[in-house]
Amino acid sequence: MGYISPEKLNEAKHLDLLTYLQNYEPDNLVRVSTGVYSTREHDSVKISNGMWYRWSAGIGGRSALDYLVKVRELSLPEAVEKILGSVAERTPVWVKTEPKKKPKKLLLPDLTDYPDTVPHYLMYNRGIDSEVVDYCFDKGLIFESLPYHNAVFVGYDEYHIPRYAGFRASNSERIMGDCSGSNKEYSFRLIGSEQSNKIHLFECAIDLLSYATLLKIKGSNWKDYNLISLSGVYQPKKDITQSKLPITLVKYLKEHPHTDTIYLHFDNDRTGRLATKAIQTLIPKDIKVIDNPPPIGKDVNAFLLYLRDYSIPSKQKIRSTNQEISR
Repeated sequence: MGYISPEKLNEAKHLDLLTYLQNYEPDNLVRVSTGVYSTREHDSVKISNGMWYRWSAGIGGRSALDYLVKVRELSLPEAVEKILGSVAERTPVWVKTEPKKKPKKLLLPDLTDYPDTVPHYLMYNRGIDSEVVDYCFDKGLIFESLPYHNAVFVGYDEYHIPRYAGFRASNSERIMGDCSGSNKEYSFRLIGSEQSNKIHLFECAIDLLSYATLLKIKGSNWKDYNLISLSGVYQPKKDITQSKLPITLVKYLKEHPHTDTIYLHFDNDRTGRLATKAIQTLIPKDIKVIDNPPPIGKDVNAFLLYLRDYSIPSKQKIRSTNQEISR
């Protein structure tokens, strides 16, 4: 087996399978439905959301390199040379012509310089540890808006520019939503290590912050973990195989191809269980997906409140919901 320099390997990994097929093997590409493609040589291969999966063999990946090695069974040097040779002969169309999308303009509400309502709400109504709350305010991840004193959860891009903001009322009202111009690819998150191969997914920011608090309670350093909110409920299609992964997750995996383990901390209700099943189905099999819902309560925050004796959820109701989904 020949030597491959790290530079060549990284360059080859950059090309996704759909772009490769569109540019170099267009006759091998079959459109199945909107945003979903297959190949003529292997009709069990499905390509969507920047990833591919071969259902008949239970294998998948992200790049054209993955496909050439795992499906066509080329050696790694052969696959790298095939990709780089093709690119050298003709630059992929998307590299030449794909215009840069102009980022949406995120409209943040007016923010108070002296937050007190939101920290009090998070710590005393939601049971979130003061260290976690203080950290998020210090880093500009959470703000308090004016004039309604809502909690605002902010997500940043790689240049530390705010690209997402979700708000929720800091009282008993279920008032929540995304600020105008929000891009959920950059949802609210706490990233402990860019090199970590593990991530933890949550439906909302409150559950994420609750899990950070649970980590601290059990003596773990919550700052070492990669915690990502999907910024809302993920609802797959009735036919799960035709669903798309949440864009938050898709973008993260593209930027962190070394990720090999995903922990799902979704709600103990029908929607949460279906979302878990969908992600387990759609994720390439080289990534381990671990279902880790709260042992008690509807969601992670309810479990935290239970531990803090704020409330006691019904265990029987949870068992009934889980049994219904498993049928």
